[in-house]
Amino acid sequence: MIYGYARVSTPHQKLERQITNILSLYPKAQIFREHFTGTTQSRPVWEKLINLVQAGDTIVFDSVSRMSRNATEGFEDYKKLYELGISLIFLNEPLINTSVYENSKNNLLSINIETGNQAVDDFFKGNVQLINNFLMALAEEQIKAAFEQSEKEVNDLHTRISQGMREAKSKGAHIVLPKGTSLTTKKSIECKAIIQKHSKDFGGSLDDPDVIKLCGCSRNSYYKYKREIKSSIN
Repeated sequence: MIYGYARVSTPHQKLERQITNILSLYPKAQIFREHFTGTTQSRPVWEKLINLVQAGDTIVFDSVSRMSRNATEGFEDYKKLYELGISLIFLNEPLINTSVYENSKNNLLSINIETGNQAVDDFFKGNVQLINNFLMALAEEQIKAAFEQSEKEVNDLHTRISQGMREAKSKGAHIVLPKGTSLTTKKSIECKAIIQKHSKDFGGSLDDPDVIKLCGCSRNSYYKYKREIKSSIN
């Protein structure tokens, strides 16, 4: 099976461009759509997809930032899915497709040296292994760098927004968000992850009062986060 995964951070953003790009090359791809921040891997549609895929399946992304904007978690998911036999394709970053990583593994040096001198043989074999380890480390660093760049972009964006708001405030501007705008904060991301993991509404074992205590947020914020999670799933 071929799956396409398209993600934006808020319900107000559009998925059409990503979906069009995926279907133009993989017209039979089954598309999974998600409106959720990419700074965490605890996303309902993403978790549904990775629990569905099997060895031999393929997941197509418009770019690496759609899979994750958290470098560490994104790379961990990449390795986990690769080791399960899942192919990953990134239309904008083809050099980190799992097929390229697989080719790197298949093209490692394979030299059988038999000189009759055990010490010499061990020396050459040890150096060949060091070279192969170095080549695989380079391949993994290329993948990590792509996820790190994705994380840097979102951090830079948040920094520019914060600086702009501070500058506007210092000049006496009164900043009002358009009606219906939803801010994504580190606190909201953490709370939503806790809610999805522990709330009975999402398959957990705890009632609302207990989950509110775990989140450490107000009741109003808690129920707002629940509504946003349900909206992203539906």
